[in-house]
Amino acid sequence: MNPRVVIIGAGVVGSALADELTGRGWTDVTVVDQGPLFTPGGSSSHAPGLVFQTNPSKTMTELATYTVEKLSALTLDGQWCFRQVGGLEVATTEARWHDLKRKHGLATSWGVESALLSPAECASRHPLLDPDRILGGFHVPTDGLAKAVRAVEAQARRAIERGARFLGEHTVTGVGQQGGRVTGVETDQGFIPADVVVCAAGFWGPRIGEMVGLTIPLLPLAHQYAKTGPVPAMAGVNDLVLEASRPILRHQDQDLYYREHGDRIGIGYYGHRPMPARTFGEAPMPSVLPFTPEDFAPAWRESVALLPGLADTAVEEGINGIFSFTADGFPLIGEHRELAGFWVAEAVWVTHSAGVARSLAEWLVDGQPAVDLHEADLHRFEQVQLAPAYVEERAKQNFIEVYDIVHPLQPMERPRPLRTSPFHPRQVALGAVFLEGAGWERPYWYTSNDPATDLPVRDEWSARYWSPIAATEARITRERVAMYDMTPLKRLEVSGPGALEFLQHLTTNNLDKTVGSVTYTLMLGFDGGIRSDLTVARLGPQVFQIGANGPLDEDWMRQHAPNSVRIRDITGGTCCVGLWGPLARHVLQPLTRTDFSHDALKYFRAQPAFVGEVPVTAMRLSYVGELGWEIYTSAELGLRLWDMLWEAGQEHGIVAAGRSAFNSLRLEKGYRAWGADMTTEHDPVSAGLEFAVRMDKGDFIGRAALASFHSDRRLTCLTLDDPAAVVLGKEPVLADGAPVGYVTSASYGYTIGRTVAYAWLPVGLSVPGTAVTVEYFGERLPATVAAEPLFDPKMERIRR
Repeated sequence: MNPRVVIIGAGVVGSALADELTGRGWTDVTVVDQGPLFTPGGSSSHAPGLVFQTNPSKTMTELATYTVEKLSALTLDGQWCFRQVGGLEVATTEARWHDLKRKHGLATSWGVESALLSPAECASRHPLLDPDRILGGFHVPTDGLAKAVRAVEAQARRAIERGARFLGEHTVTGVGQQGGRVTGVETDQGFIPADVVVCAAGFWGPRIGEMVGLTIPLLPLAHQYAKTGPVPAMAGVNDLVLEASRPILRHQDQDLYYREHGDRIGIGYYGHRPMPARTFGEAPMPSVLPFTPEDFAPAWRESVALLPGLADTAVEEGINGIFSFTADGFPLIGEHRELAGFWVAEAVWVTHSAGVARSLAEWLVDGQPAVDLHEADLHRFEQVQLAPAYVEERAKQNFIEVYDIVHPLQPMERPRPLRTSPFHPRQVALGAVFLEGAGWERPYWYTSNDPATDLPVRDEWSARYWSPIAATEARITRERVAMYDMTPLKRLEVSGPGALEFLQHLTTNNLDKTVGSVTYTLMLGFDGGIRSDLTVARLGPQVFQIGANGPLDEDWMRQHAPNSVRIRDITGGTCCVGLWGPLARHVLQPLTRTDFSHDALKYFRAQPAFVGEVPVTAMRLSYVGELGWEIYTSAELGLRLWDMLWEAGQEHGIVAAGRSAFNSLRLEKGYRAWGADMTTEHDPVSAGLEFAVRMDKGDFIGRAALASFHSDRRLTCLTLDDPAAVVLGKEPVLADGAPVGYVTSASYGYTIGRTVAYAWLPVGLSVPGTAVTVEYFGERLPATVAAEPLFDPKMERIRR
């Protein structure tokens, strides 16, 4: 018997989810909304309906592409729900034109048809454009306009035909709970029982979340949208049925976009001050606030300059429409961990609505979505990132940057610093250049180190958030010894009766080894896809320290842990120095009476010890491919540990080194990064990690699915043929001129003297020696498939 489902919110997400669920046979679905059907007054009811598929995120692109495919096939009483008029982004600056070349590469990587156009070609597609004002454009013919209200009703009608109920003017006043499970939804018109409740309430989501003790970290912000009067140059172009025939136009250099409304033009503007919506509008359209013409004045001036025909008309109406923004710009999808059956699908725009609905329906019905959703998972944030002040600051900045050219390494500027390791004062004194991740200040290089002078000149994009100092730090790691701050890497302690059995069931490798063992292992989904990779140290018979990738790992563990097992995040109370290089033992051994010789502490073993007065746990691991240890201690002793190692290392030429060098070194060794090189969409064999799977150890999550997990692609090592060429990741890979894959991670390999890139390629092309090309800002860079690892394949430098 299928569960009873109540969806809170009858907008474009709720209606799409009802359609997707009933299409999979879950027909006992009720959708409730406080507003009238099918224009209940949320963001969907006023959304301009622009759908641009191309996104730096592969996941977000796939969600948008499905939305286009689905809505294109829908009609409502013979009227269209989606028109593929195409999308056109124009550049008025060299920086933007350069970025459009990058977007063309992203579209190619993710399988979206696109083209770069000349000014004349742009004007031929959108005749209102002044071609003398632009340098070129980026065109995606399958982008287009969604009629959001029609799409809502069309999907709702289909769900209703299959048995779903839609109840308008039902205000949710509470959520029923019993024994840690949801029991239904209380409304002002009575209680509706349910086994599954999904909050798709848009910017009212946080209010619903409060009813169940769940933080839904989004910020409602107002966004300006105006319509002109009739534009003489548009007379006769569109009829009332078509409404639009020319591409949606984006003028991102001025934070503007344009769409046709018959003979009028709609103008959206992101260039105004962020306007958090503390209160909402009046019924029947609470998502609309009064227009503020003074904020829109710059937008009109720039619009007339780009589209001179607008000078013959004026703005006749406008709104400040409310949308949801998050701290990182991604949606919020997932299940409440303290209330089983309560799910969230929030901060979802029309662009991704059907894609999100499909993924959530797969999650509910099949147990796991087909598309990797880690970027959009409700539980991806650290606790500090849920603070209202943090959410507001970051969400406002995301509003400001909606149309900005954002480098993949570009950090937010506020609120910082937030999380710092105990070594932070010493790092500042050494001139550390910090970037930020998960709230942590992370040194990328240190200005106290000399820059390398023998490197090829980089282009401006790849030189941003990079320094030739990274080459010096990488080389000193290879030749002498360096200290790396590994504190920001998440650490979990798993302990208690049954801890070993629990971890054995959760992971792929065999952890039933002696105390002191350290094991690299994977966590899989039930379909055999890689959820994460972990480093597990057995510190006692039932005590394990786990090096994890982030909050989602902890969340997955808590979902499956028995009551006897305790899971504790120890990251903030501990710290870690990575001491690596051929002289690492010369630095460490004089500081301790514990024997750190190779025979006493072999590779992938852990040892408690005292370094000076500081109690530590030393793990003989190396993600840079050199002799050394990860040395852990408590946070209050971290500064003392750093100072002792630093002082002892002076005679050996020690340096502090940052993540830029670290990333280069790990790629030379072929070490994978979860979330970039592999995700839930990939299996261990295709990712080159079959060595971490022990099929003979007994059952574990995902084991049964591995036999049927077929992939015709492999994660493949490439080197760029030109020693001066650099790529950063997400670029398309081509063979014989046709797209065949995409780059996951890339960095200049300072040891081998050329860029190393990992890419997903067809099996037939993943053979060493195969010639391919990588497209970088429109330039085709020759590359060659290489055998891995590129550096020290016999592991002689680590095991000495």
